[in-house]
Amino acid sequence: MLVTGASGMLGRGVARALSDRGDRVTVLQRRPAGLGLPEVLTDISDGAAVRTAVSNQDAVIHLAAKVNVVGPEAEYERINVHGTRAVVNACLTAGVRRLVHVSSPSVAHAGSSLIGHGAHPADPVAARGPYARSKAAAELIALDGDSAELAVVAVRPHVVWGPGDTQLVARVVDRARRGRLPFIGSGAALVDTTYVDNAVEALTAALDHCVDARGQALVVTNGEPRPVAELIAAMCRAAGVPEPSWRVPVGLARAGGTVVESLWTLTQGLRRGRTDDDPPLTRFLVEQLSTAHWFDQRLARQVLQWQPRVSLDDGFAELQRWYTHGGSAAPVDPR
Repeated sequence: MLVTGASGMLGRGVARALSDRGDRVTVLQRRPAGLGLPEVLTDISDGAAVRTAVSNQDAVIHLAAKVNVVGPEAEYERINVHGTRAVVNACLTAGVRRLVHVSSPSVAHAGSSLIGHGAHPADPVAARGPYARSKAAAELIALDGDSAELAVVAVRPHVVWGPGDTQLVARVVDRARRGRLPFIGSGAALVDTTYVDNAVEALTAALDHCVDARGQALVVTNGEPRPVAELIAAMCRAAGVPEPSWRVPVGLARAGGTVVESLWTLTQGLRRGRTDDDPPLTRFLVEQLSTAHWFDQRLARQVLQWQPRVSLDDGFAELQRWYTHGGSAAPVDPR
């Protein structure tokens, strides 16, 4: 089977778990993943290369995506939308039987709180920001590929974190260490997150139950919503850095995010050619830190026959052990 995006934390975990249980795994991403598995090094939007990688595979787990929260819209379109279309078309051409498409709850988020929601339909128009819009379009493309020949399920893990995480934990820790991490608003908004081992096991369960789950989008989380301030503080304690000690009102943060995003876009070419970095504050980030996001897990757990095994507290203890033993997280391009 093929796992795309195996240089990211979640993709690496999925590829290792499948290999450890005896599956023959090939990985696809732009740079070597260092997993000791057969790999294809290519851009996910390269249709010919994807077709070659997918040939002779019986299943695909598609994680490769552009996950930064700002950047040229065309890049999100190319990687997330055209890349997913390339994967789906390759699966249909090669006779692949199962496709697990890794999506995001942001595809159905229009900016207001999500309280006890299930997996509402992906909406590329209402979704907030280029990442969410492109992932919404990609999910629709993936599910449209479900057919008698190809079983497709979309899984939306919410805020995946753990040791080695470069997307959330490393950024929280870095900004807290430099004293640049405030709480937005009260910090009381309840947020669901997903410890990485649980997300890995949910995706392998989706692969195993793909035929039963076909045609559906399913949100998976730890099912332990906590105030966002508590989650951030726990990450800081695990890494041994100061917890945030100051707050920014939501309205001021939203206005600041708008200004910072604009300046970040205008000066992008001056930052040594980097196109994959994120500004310290964005409107999307303000929304995520100031609105509730927790989900109804009953359908996902029933269909996937899956339960999260690692509690949040055990996950934070593991994160602390990792930092205590010298763990560090350098940015990784998950494509």
